[in-house]
Amino acid sequence: MDWWWQRQLADEGIDALIHDQGRIVSRKQLAIAGWSQARIRRPLRNRRWQVVHPGVYATHTGPIGYDARLLAALLYAGPEAAWSHYTAAEQLGLLRPDGNRPVYVSIPERRRVVRRPGLLIHRDQHWPDRLAPVIPPRRTPAHAVLDIVGVSRSVDDAAAVIAETCQSGRVAPADLLQALADRPRLRYRHLLRPIVADVAAGSHSLLELRYLRDVERRHELPTGVRQRPVENEFTDVLYQGFGLVVELDGRLHLVPRTRWRDLDRDNRATLRAEATLRYGWLDVTSRPCEAAVQVLQVLRRTRPDLPARACRPACPVR
Repeated sequence: MDWWWQRQLADEGIDALIHDQGRIVSRKQLAIAGWSQARIRRPLRNRRWQVVHPGVYATHTGPIGYDARLLAALLYAGPEAAWSHYTAAEQLGLLRPDGNRPVYVSIPERRRVVRRPGLLIHRDQHWPDRLAPVIPPRRTPAHAVLDIVGVSRSVDDAAAVIAETCQSGRVAPADLLQALADRPRLRYRHLLRPIVADVAAGSHSLLELRYLRDVERRHELPTGVRQRPVENEFTDVLYQGFGLVVELDGRLHLVPRTRWRDLDRDNRATLRAEATLRYGWLDVTSRPCEAAVQVLQVLRRTRPDLPARACRPACPVR
């Protein structure tokens, strides 16, 4: 099988290829360019080059950056290799790059590649069918997201990735559902369809998904309209016909629990005079019933007989 870089090497030469690869080069590339083994060994022996992986070199002695590590991993893994999981998602613009993550590479199931520090190799019998038509090779957006779901430690982690990547606009919920049909053994598979459906309906973050599940649905409140555009912005949840907007601030998940007192004070003022309730991470995850009570109070100003459901015997919703 041809390497993905062979056309550029033939057209532009080894120097241009090394430059475009961030000063990373493989022994295979040098050999095809006509370098002898003695010529390859010379800069390594003189310590002008350094080994990144066996057969893959950095043509300098300085620190090896994240982008260089990504390319070195792909060259080390062989011609039938592609970025996958978080690495593919980053390169496709679905997630923000994170240099602390390992490099994820997928290869066909029949191949074997020795693992290296900072490099995770995954084998896939459907490898060629899940590649995006780009160079360097990487998974399609939908399969990159499902790769991450498959290694997520919890359903919440999987939901957060689905929400964040769909919000990027580079992968659609419909693409995820189509790819999901091709992966019958995927972890959390039976839970993913409703999550993807909620994202398609407008939930753009894990906090919004948790509010929908734990506050709204669990207490059988009316279904709000997600991401309504208004004045060049979007409201998180609008209860149409009730004059209530709920805004969800995911940044509050890093704030101490005492922050609830301040939020509660703001919300009580809203209950008296305004039509906006704001909740943070701790409010939705630790006090969903209390949030449901406040939402219900405002809704019942318009419709006093509006029904709701207590989610458990001690739930304050009535």
